[in-house]
Amino acid sequence: MQQLQGWYTALITYEHLWVLQVFTVVLITLITAALARVILNYVVRHAEKTRNRWDDILAEAALRPLRCLIWLVGLCLAAELAQDASEQSLLDFADTILRVGVVVLLTWFLVRLVKYSERNFLEPLEGKPSDPTTVMAVGKLLRIAIIITAGLVLLQSLGYSISGVLAFGGVGGIAVGFAAKDLLANFFGGLMIYMDRPFKVGDWIRSPDQNIEGTVEEIGLRLTRIRTFDKRPLYVPNQTFTQISVENPSRMYNRRIYETIGVRYQDGDKVVAIVADVKAMLEAHDEIDTTQTLMVNFNEFASSSLNFFVYTFTKTVNWAHYHEVKQDVLLKIMAIVERHGAECAFPTRTLHIPDQLQMATQAGAAQASPSIEAER
Repeated sequence: MQQLQGWYTALITYEHLWVLQVFTVVLITLITAALARVILNYVVRHAEKTRNRWDDILAEAALRPLRCLIWLVGLCLAAELAQDASEQSLLDFADTILRVGVVVLLTWFLVRLVKYSERNFLEPLEGKPSDPTTVMAVGKLLRIAIIITAGLVLLQSLGYSISGVLAFGGVGGIAVGFAAKDLLANFFGGLMIYMDRPFKVGDWIRSPDQNIEGTVEEIGLRLTRIRTFDKRPLYVPNQTFTQISVENPSRMYNRRIYETIGVRYQDGDKVVAIVADVKAMLEAHDEIDTTQTLMVNFNEFASSSLNFFVYTFTKTVNWAHYHEVKQDVLLKIMAIVERHGAECAFPTRTLHIPDQLQMATQAGAAQASPSIEAER
């Protein structure tokens, strides 16, 4: 009992009172962090029940950074108490850690908020989703701006002059620009894609200048990933799109059917009726857009056929459904040709033999017959 009483007396003396204070601060921090976790989880669950999704993303973005902030403030306060009592120079950086930690946690919260906001725009509960390319571009630019601003604030907090850093960045930027001109060209090429929007994620694109064709999967700040139709990933530097022509079939309003049909020369008297019936069939077809150009005309005396062309547009732009419509149109054209007693032509060659040659051939055969009989 005397030994315990001695320990208690030493603990409550002024020299050792800081230990109890530090313990109390840590304990309060632990309790506060636990309570904050329970409260924030309740807030997140309550926010998920509302129709407004912005309170959801705000609560989710603040959940983990706020808990870390409570621990950071509590531990830094305990370190300051220990520093004042023990006079240890090793704890002098507690205030600096607090300032840097607050900036880092605020940056973390803002980056998480931007991330969840992207999800909110891409997957809304109501209405049409926003353009993925625009959302991703704005999100990346916001994250870059937040990180750069946080870096400048950290430098200012650590005692460095921002004006000197910016001046050095201006001079060093010239050297970096020459050393990384391709990287910068790809970066600005990506910005041009985001601004001009010649295509977006999910579009089918192709280039007549290079062997590029497929579906856009991602538009990065340096590369664009395209999935080709044989399922291979194709990585194209963004600078390339500033130097080539790009077709975007995904933005077509219609798809075109342009075919040439040939009938035999002996069916020439039926061409007018065939052309008229084919045009009437197209005008009555449910999948043909009659508001666009629709032409069916005889236009060519070919080497072995009389040709007429079909020029029209389908309502669908879906590639697979377009071919089904085209197949139906071609089969109906073939049925119209057969219904008129005509046939579709195929390449043929007619050999004309002069009459003199035929008579000479017959006379030679007659002279050869007696000699053959005599030999027998």
